Amino acid sequence: MSIHIIRKDTVFQPDSSRVIARFLFSSEERSTLLIERILGLSEQEQNQELSNVFRKYAKRHRNILRIFERHFNKLAHILDKMNIAAHSLSTTQKMLIGSYFTMEYSIEAAAFFNPSIVEDPDQSRIGFGEKRVILSFRATGEGHISSIVFRSAIIDQNNTINVEPPGRMLDAPEHVRNHVYKKDTFLAKLGEMQNMETAAYAVIEGKLTKTFTYEELKRYVDETRKEVPTTQSSQVLLREVMWLASSHYEMDFSLDTDISERVIFPIADTEKRGIEDARFVKFTSESNETIYYATYTAYDGMSILPKLLMTRDFYHFKVLPIHGEIAQNKGMALFPRKINGKYAMLCRIDGVNNYIAFSDNISIWRDAVMIQSPKYPWEFVQIGNCGSPLETEAGWLVLTHGVGPMREYVLGASLFAIDNPEMEIGRLSQPLLLPNRKEREGYVPNVVYSCGALIHNGNLIIPYAMSDYASTYAAVDLAELLAELTSSAISAV
Repeated sequence: MSIHIIRKDTVFQPDSSRVIARFLFSSEERSTLLIERILGLSEQEQNQELSNVFRKYAKRHRNILRIFERHFNKLAHILDKMNIAAHSLSTTQKMLIGSYFTMEYSIEAAAFFNPSIVEDPDQSRIGFGEKRVILSFRATGEGHISSIVFRSAIIDQNNTINVEPPGRMLDAPEHVRNHVYKKDTFLAKLGEMQNMETAAYAVIEGKLTKTFTYEELKRYVDETRKEVPTTQSSQVLLREVMWLASSHYEMDFSLDTDISERVIFPIADTEKRGIEDARFVKFTSESNETIYYATYTAYDGMSILPKLLMTRDFYHFKVLPIHGEIAQNKGMALFPRKINGKYAMLCRIDGVNNYIAFSDNISIWRDAVMIQSPKYPWEFVQIGNCGSPLETEAGWLVLTHGVGPMREYVLGASLFAIDNPEMEIGRLSQPLLLPNRKEREGYVPNVVYSCGALIHNGNLIIPYAMSDYASTYAAVDLAELLAELTSSAISAV
C-alpha cells in the first residue's frame, strides 16, 4: 500500500538580497597599509567617503555605525603595532576604518534547504485549529559557507503554512561571550575524550590557571607546541583541547529583531566553513520544563564536529560540544524527552546504519546500539534519520532518508517502541516521498531531505529540501501512516 502524501505549492527559495555585514580581514601587513591610506586622507575627504558609505548602506543594515565600531575594535592589535591610540582618532576616522574592514555577505545566495520545524514558544493570538511554528533552514552563500536562519509561520486547520514576511535587516548576534573555563572541569572533560599520557598534557596542565578564557588557552597551547616534541599523540591532544574550548560560547540577539532577521553564522574556529543541518526539537524535561535543542554539524574545512545548540526563547543561544566515542558523524537527532531516565539520541556512527544512544549527560555520548540497517533497494547505500523522533500513541515515529541507485535520496518512515526504542515495530517497504520531476533538479540532483517534522491536527507536516537548493513541504495523514507501519510489523511476523 502506498501512503497518500499531499505536496504543497509553497516553495522557500534562496534570496540573494538577504545580506549580513561581516568582518573583512586579509593580513596584518595589508591591514596596516590600508589604515595608513585612510588616515592619509584629508578631514574633508574622510567625511565625504563616510557619507558615501552611509548613503549606500545605512538602509541595508540595522545600526551600521555599531557594526563599523565593532569591526574597528577588532583592529586593536594592528593599531598597537602602529603606535596609534584608538582614543586619538575621531569618530569619523574610526567609523571609516571600520567600513573598510566590513563586507556584505549574501547568506542565501546559493541555497536554502534542509529545514526543520518546531512549535513556537508563543502560541497567543492564533485561531481555531492553528499553530504558530518556527522553521529553521540551512542557508548557503559564497564559498559554500552555511548558516542557520529562521522563519515564523502559522499552520492553519487545512495544513497550509502561512509564512510571515521575512524582515530585511539581518543581524548577527549582538553579543558573543566565550565560556570562562574552570581548570578541574575542563581537564575532566578532556580526559573523557583523550589519553592523558602524553608530554603535552603535563605541560598544558601546568600552564592552566584556576579559571581561564579561550584566548588564554590558545596562548598556552601555542607555547606548549614549542616546548614539547612534535609527536602525533601530543598534536592530537592539543587539537582536541582547542576544539573543546572553541565549542563553548553563548550569543544574544537584539530584542528588536524579528526571528527571520537572526542569523547564526559560523563563529568558532571549528565552524569556519559552515554550520550544517540543524535538527531542532522541543524538549520537555522530567519537571515539565521546555527547552529547545538543535544538534548540528560544524565543519572547519577538514573535519566535521557535532555540536548542540540550546535556547528557550530564540534570542539567547548557548552552544555546547557533543563529545564521546560516538560523536563522530552527521545526523544526530535528540529525542524530545528522556526515556527511562536517560537522554536518547539517534545517530549514524558508521555512515550507513541507524543507531540509538543513551546518556546521563546531554553532551557526552559513549555507546550506541544499531537499530536499523539497509533493507530495501531504495536504501541499500545508506539510511539515516530526518530529524528527532515524534511521539505517537503507536510508538516513536521516525522519518528516515534512504539512498539508492544513482545516489537518489528518498524519505521513508519507521516506528519504534515507546519504552524501548531499540525495538523497531515497523518500516515502510516503499518510500514515503521520492523526488519528482520538479524536485530532482538542483545543486545536488535527485535529493529530498528533511531535518525535522511536526504533528498538527492529525497530520504529519514534513518540510523538506529539494536537491539541496530550495525547500517546500508536504502533509500526510498520521493515522494512515501509522496503520501502514503497524501492519508492516504484522506482515513481517
